[in-house]
Amino acid sequence: MSKTSDTLRSADELLNETALPPAPSNAPTDLLHAAADPALTEDFALSLLKRTDLHPEVIEQLARNASALKSRKVKVALASHPQTPRHVSVPLARQFYTFDLMKVALAPSVPADVKVAVDDVLIARLKAVTIGERLTLARRASGRVAAALLLDAENAGAAIADSEPADAKAAHAKASKRAARQARILPIALDNPRLTEALVINSVLSPAAGAALVEAVARHAKWSRRKEIRAALLRTEHLSLARALEFSREIPAAQLQEILASSRLPEKIKDQLLRAKLA
Repeated sequence: MSKTSDTLRSADELLNETALPPAPSNAPTDLLHAAADPALTEDFALSLLKRTDLHPEVIEQLARNASALKSRKVKVALASHPQTPRHVSVPLARQFYTFDLMKVALAPSVPADVKVAVDDVLIARLKAVTIGERLTLARRASGRVAAALLLDAENAGAAIADSEPADAKAAHAKASKRAARQARILPIALDNPRLTEALVINSVLSPAAGAALVEAVARHAKWSRRKEIRAALLRTEHLSLARALEFSREIPAAQLQEILASSRLPEKIKDQLLRAKLA
């Protein structure tokens, strides 16, 4: 055969290849059928979801199976599966109870972006959860949720007081009672093993941070020893003079001046700190 005919044959083969229909699904047909079966049992659905290599098409089919979704366990397993697409897992998570959300957010198999989205759902619900649930979340939830709980105590009392202006005395009493309960959360949240230095700094520098949070961090055995956190505390308006003097001792004068330049501390305290440093 001539070289020209070989070239033509190669061109014909290329055309035939490009004209082929789209490749069929890579998901096993039997699994797709099983996932779509309206008689699918909870146990079988959960056994499917134990397979870490489950194809996303099978997972999406499961997510469309109304019978399977009647099971809370199946929904949690779906949202927690490493192969579950985000457009499936996040809407599912919005239907979950508090501790199911926490479970999904902490599951090692869940992708990082999904964990963030689930944490956001949980944080948005903090106003509606009970004190008991908050205590559990403060102890066991993610660092982001623990950090949100640090600020929640500051906002809770103000929100109650603002909502009942007609009876200021009753509102104040109610706010004080709520704040006292919330104060129990601060030390627990600060002890959360998933809480990071960056999250603590963001919390104390937040406009919503109040004296209770600043004092709790300033007294904490772990966080009060961190240089970056001490610098952040010196930038707040609520740090006591005694703590400010203690924290400023180990900071060089030039760095202290820089910190105080952006600090919300009263001017009298700033002046006293600088005098003590330059003395």
